Amino acid sequence: MTTKRVFSKSEYAYEEIKQRILTDALHPGAAVNQEGVAAELGISTTPVREAFKRLASEGLMVLATHKDARVSELTFAEAQSLYEIRLNIDPLAARWAAERRTDADVAAIRKAVGDLHPLTGTAGIPALTAHREFHRAVYRASHNQPMIEILDSLWDKADRYRQFTLKYRTDSEAEIERVRAEHQALADAVADGDGARAAEVMRAHISQSLGRQAMEELRSRETAGG
Repeated sequence: MTTKRVFSKSEYAYEEIKQRILTDALHPGAAVNQEGVAAELGISTTPVREAFKRLASEGLMVLATHKDARVSELTFAEAQSLYEIRLNIDPLAARWAAERRTDADVAAIRKAVGDLHPLTGTAGIPALTAHREFHRAVYRASHNQPMIEILDSLWDKADRYRQFTLKYRTDSEAEIERVRAEHQALADAVADGDGARAAEVMRAHISQSLGRQAMEELRSRETAGG
């Protein structure tokens, strides 16, 4: 029997606002009124204010006044920082996953890679969630809890840059196949216990990722804007 999770009002407000940010329903820089959100969700302003503070602590919002906040802007500097971290830590997580994985880890990774959907311009929450679950399965197989927590904590911010790239990028079958092949190669390397290959595949994957493309696009736009 599955137990359904019960959200507090603050958690409910947090999840609702976060999903709107991650799906770009709330655009970067958009003003968000505390009272308006509370009325829309049918709750008081107190849990909404708590949700604002939590999202601000995660870098997804900026608190403007006592009642208002705005969605954090996307910047080249943040995109570069996220890319630099992932380019160095993700390959290490993949190496350790290959060296330390259990049979249960391999089964979870195999299932996650089978559940993946292409991230295209029409990608929604299910596709993004499946993508996250695959990488999370690899991270967990490293059996290094601080590393897992660091990488997981970066994911929501990184998803905003993925969504940004998907909005302007022209999708191609070749690109979709490249990403599919990289995910499969990573799953195979971890399952085979080949740490060096897993790290190599992960580094190549990150170096051509949506986050890297977002970084380059934002650098170009910020340079052009002067």
